Amino acid sequence: MPELPEMENYRIHLQQFITGKRIEKININREKSINETPMLFRKQTENHQVTGMKRRAKYLIFHLQNGSSLLLHLMLGGWMFYGSKAEKPDHKTQIEIVFDTDSYLYFFGLRLGYLHLLPADQLEKELSEIGSEPFAGSFSQDFFYKSAER
Repeated sequence: MPELPEMENYRIHLQQFITGKRIEKININREKSINETPMLFRKQTENHQVTGMKRRAKYLIFHLQNGSSLLLHLMLGGWMFYGSKAEKPDHKTQIEIVFDTDSYLYFFGLRLGYLHLLPADQLEKELSEIGSEPFAGSFSQDFFYKSAER
């Protein structure tokens, strides 16, 4: 299962490649991996630029220019690959995102994982009950000790 360090690694490496790129097409090979109908999902994501990327706990968040976000959780055994179609590992993909630069982001093994499309207010609600972020500036030894006392 990808843990926080792996997800942070994905964020660090992916954000440099996909920030500023336009999503040209999304291929959805497993509809249970998304939270909308494939038609609505594509309508809200295709031809929109990825404006930034964040990580919160074990989630990756892809911010889109239309104000919505893609919330990814790989769950048990999920993984991603970014590269050209020719470089794609020989595994069945759940979701493929094609960028305007002819590069691809593949999601594998999302049997339990998901990629949800959420407006900003719903994203905040979805993440509201997650605990403190260990990489945040406010997370210190004192904060940790005070939190542990409760």
